[in-house]
Amino acid sequence: MVEMRVAGIALDAASRSPIVLLRDPSGRRQVPIWIDQAQAQNIMAGLSEQKSPRPLSHDLMAQLLAAGGLSLERVIIHTIEDSTFRAVLKLSNAEGSATELDARPSDAIALALRTGSGIWMLEEVVADASIPVDAEADAEDAADFRRFLDRVSPAELVRQINRAHSEAEEPTPPDLEADADANPEGDAPG
Repeated sequence: MVEMRVAGIALDAASRSPIVLLRDPSGRRQVPIWIDQAQAQNIMAGLSEQKSPRPLSHDLMAQLLAAGGLSLERVIIHTIEDSTFRAVLKLSNAEGSATELDARPSDAIALALRTGSGIWMLEEVVADASIPVDAEADAEDAADFRRFLDRVSPAELVRQINRAHSEAEEPTPPDLEADADANPEGDAPG
């Protein structure tokens, strides 16, 4: 197994869907997991370590574990089935008795961030799903994304996503269709 860390949240360029990026200790491999907007916000809240005035869902889960005498030992992302990652929560009580609970990786990651628990992934999953990392470009993208998040409200983000979806569904203007017919290869005329 490989202990992973959350490298950040990114947006898929084509679908504008959020992606949580898990990076291995060497910093050379990264595993992208596509998530929804609410899951991205939960993970970002866990990364920021800022306390909200009222507990969010994963804060409440962490409090319930503590109140029940359980601790989250680690999260294990163990398989990919039909492009869907599978995870378990490894819990233990004061007597050392262990239990595993099935969980979505996004929920497991958000909970691990709040409890300081490790996020582990089987080597086979890392090998199958990882992409190589360009650390310099990644740091620049992360800084750009943080600046974007600092400037945009959740309502504006939803408006931008809706605008992008509606633009993707709009038909191609007739003048662009004519250009495409004249040059089917898609290369610029010249």
